[in-house]
Amino acid sequence: MSPLCATQRLQFHKDFTLDDATALVDYFADLGITHLYASPLLVARAGSMHGYDVVDPTRINPELGGEPALRRLVEALRKRNMGLILDIVSNHMAVGGDSNPWWLDVLEWGRRSPYANFFDIQWHSPDPLLEGQLLVPFLGTDYGQALKDGLVPLQFDAESGAFYAQHYEHRFPINPQSYAELLGSTDHPELREMAARFAALRGDPDAWQTAQGLRNALADCVKTADALAAIESMLPRYDATTGEGFTRLHALLERQSYRLASWRTAADDINWRRFFDINELGGLRVERSDVFEATHAKIFQLVEEGLIDGLRIDHVDGLADPRGYCRRLRRRVDSLLATRPQDAQLPHFPIYVEKILAEGEHLQNDWGVDGTTGYEFMNQVSLLQHDPAGETTMKALWARISGRTDDFMEEVREARALVLTNSLAGDFETVAQALLQVARSDVMTRDITLGAIRRALLELIIHFPVYRTYVSACGRTAADEPFFQQALEGAKQNLPEGEWHLLDQIAEWLGGTPIRTLPREQRALRRYACTRFQQLTSPAAAKAVEDTACYRSAVALARNDVGFDPQQFAGSIELFHEQNAERAKHFPLNMLTTATHDHKRGEDTRARLAVLSERAEWFAEQVEHWMTLAEPFRDDQGERTAPSPGDELLIYQALLGCWSIDGREDRETFKSRVLQWQEKAMREAKLFSTWSNPDEPYEKGARAFVEGLLGSTAFTDSMDATVNAIAPAGALNSLVQTTLRMTVPGVPDLYQGTEYWDFSLVDPDNRRPVDYAARQTSLLARPPLSELIARWPDGHMKQRLIDDVLHARFAHAALFHNGDYLPLATGGTHADRIVAFARVSGDDCAIVVLPRLAAALLEGQSTPLIPAERWADTFVELPEAYKSRRYVGLFSSAGVTPNQGRLSVREVLAEFPVNVFYLESN
Repeated sequence: MSPLCATQRLQFHKDFTLDDATALVDYFADLGITHLYASPLLVARAGSMHGYDVVDPTRINPELGGEPALRRLVEALRKRNMGLILDIVSNHMAVGGDSNPWWLDVLEWGRRSPYANFFDIQWHSPDPLLEGQLLVPFLGTDYGQALKDGLVPLQFDAESGAFYAQHYEHRFPINPQSYAELLGSTDHPELREMAARFAALRGDPDAWQTAQGLRNALADCVKTADALAAIESMLPRYDATTGEGFTRLHALLERQSYRLASWRTAADDINWRRFFDINELGGLRVERSDVFEATHAKIFQLVEEGLIDGLRIDHVDGLADPRGYCRRLRRRVDSLLATRPQDAQLPHFPIYVEKILAEGEHLQNDWGVDGTTGYEFMNQVSLLQHDPAGETTMKALWARISGRTDDFMEEVREARALVLTNSLAGDFETVAQALLQVARSDVMTRDITLGAIRRALLELIIHFPVYRTYVSACGRTAADEPFFQQALEGAKQNLPEGEWHLLDQIAEWLGGTPIRTLPREQRALRRYACTRFQQLTSPAAAKAVEDTACYRSAVALARNDVGFDPQQFAGSIELFHEQNAERAKHFPLNMLTTATHDHKRGEDTRARLAVLSERAEWFAEQVEHWMTLAEPFRDDQGERTAPSPGDELLIYQALLGCWSIDGREDRETFKSRVLQWQEKAMREAKLFSTWSNPDEPYEKGARAFVEGLLGSTAFTDSMDATVNAIAPAGALNSLVQTTLRMTVPGVPDLYQGTEYWDFSLVDPDNRRPVDYAARQTSLLARPPLSELIARWPDGHMKQRLIDDVLHARFAHAALFHNGDYLPLATGGTHADRIVAFARVSGDDCAIVVLPRLAAALLEGQSTPLIPAERWADTFVELPEAYKSRRYVGLFSSAGVTPNQGRLSVREVLAEFPVNVFYLESN
């Protein structure tokens, strides 16, 4: 098998199966990909378009072709010496509905279910209505109303011999101990006899096991028509649309291990951990050995049989103990490697974690993983391609038009307060209650009140600068401490001085002192509080930053994406070099990506929008013109307009980023895409509309506004002209970020379809079908570079760049796998517009030369190639040991010899916008 050099991310679903991927293996191999990187493949909810809603972790999803199709894919990969990296979901499973057998068993048996400890459930609740019960917030309306309207009917499954209540797609099992009442109310002698047997379950220590046999017997019994008819005649007694039926059904449901409730109760009353605030995704206690083994058994089988060659862990920060989990996973996987088939032997099995790193935060190096999935690299490239000179103008434009702050952190803090007191209020209360129990366990702190804890905890999380800390038995790590102290200082700015002592006390409880040194009775309380706190700060950050503030603020829309810090506008070349050197030192196999299934804008959408930072004054003029043209389309709704000025500016940037450059996209298709994005943007912002309470008048007015713009010739002509003015510079940015992804330290990851231009918006737009037939055809064509540049809007030059660099990377695998990273000095007229570095390993050397912030040099050009003469005397200084060598460029027709140890930029970038050079063979 080829060493890991480049991955291709694929999103599998019913319309793109494992067999579909098998047919494309040759194309991916010819492109230079060494490993496919698959979205989750285990059984997910029916019709899932992403696979993260797993309902059965023991099987490969039949909608994708099942295990036979997986084996066919792996066989095809092995023929091309390729591997397979699999995305797995350790944090949660899909719940609700009727397809997760573990969840349904917990509903049926409560704490007596063998799966009761699989899900992260708080069985002991301060709410008397939830003591020993599970809140099931899946009803479309209030519980009483749903019953009265007959929306929760009692049903019987004759095939399995099971009673259950039904609410649309949701199934709520009835505990077999309750079957005695149901069967005993029939007039069928055999059923009444079975009622007595079910009644005996109450004193049976093996009731769970016994019930399985009893249900089978019941299923056999109702194979006779009279027995089934007796049950069908009994069910109307529980028809809640009648008074007596309502009373009976309510009483029956009250005796179950769950409490049915409206979906709206989840935010405040939830007593089990979800994925963020999604009721249909329940958190797993994978820190428990039995849960770890049960949820990973299929994965380990695939590893041992040589069917997968790497893992990606989704949302690692949601786990109780990410470090412990990753180290356990590493040990378990490594123990299986020796037993793999000979053709699947690996020197190393890579493991990656999906982790958002804040400014100044680093992935801890004792987890046993190979790095992150690369969100931080996306951010680093974005910062490099933004001009700091445009920050003041773009901030002023946003503040003046929107009337909102240009300080992104203000938006974040406001959004955190919103989510903590709304969609995550129940989770917040769980942490507050946990801290209250810690306080009550010590005579010195027992007078601290719940109200005081709530106030202090809220401010602490509002000001938390990272997703989470990683407290162990020894307390907070040295790496975590600065972030915690930053949160404390921020909280103190909003709390009266008289409550600062409580913040300090909470800081001590949350890992300030080692847990292992505490009295025995306090350890469990403290450990639980720390875990719940850390599992709250992570979704609070995600919901506040990615899913709220990034839709409220649009100083520079290209800076609003997953893993980005929009508070940072631009970064220096020196910082970029430092980050690459740091990655080479600590995580040389870290994934490098610039597009994902979660991105808010496609990689080329962001690259184009980054050009606005270089032409900020000009952009402000365009906005003023568009606002004048848009006047007839705004909906005056009294105290507000639809869209709001802020949403309007958001729309302009979104359109500018994804506008077609070749006129090929059908206008109706484009409008549909934009309107879909707009709806999500409005609801995620939570300013005028939300997912739970859509404001139809506002949304209708905003939709009509976009439709009006796109139907206006004056506006579309203006947008065409504006896009044409910056598109070449945007394409140049795209080529630069693509080259960086393939040449700096790390493993390049190519997201599906992005070998052509990617002007997508947020999901589901970024998961549209890919035209692979066109890509296969263009990969084989290989016309002259000059022709590719001339017709650059078709995206074929980007595919050619990927093809050539990946093949060169494979040919120099050692150089890029563990070669040194050397920043190169630049000089001359445009020295600050060049990024240059070398990858060096022994006698092997690669030189990478790329433009940066070069919109001014492209002005007046219709292609993304900067005329050679505009570089004037700009040069790149080569490393001392390589100054006198001759080089061959991937995108040069002739070799290049340095002049006094320098490469002339006008020479090396004469034929193609970017270039990579290797030492000429003797």
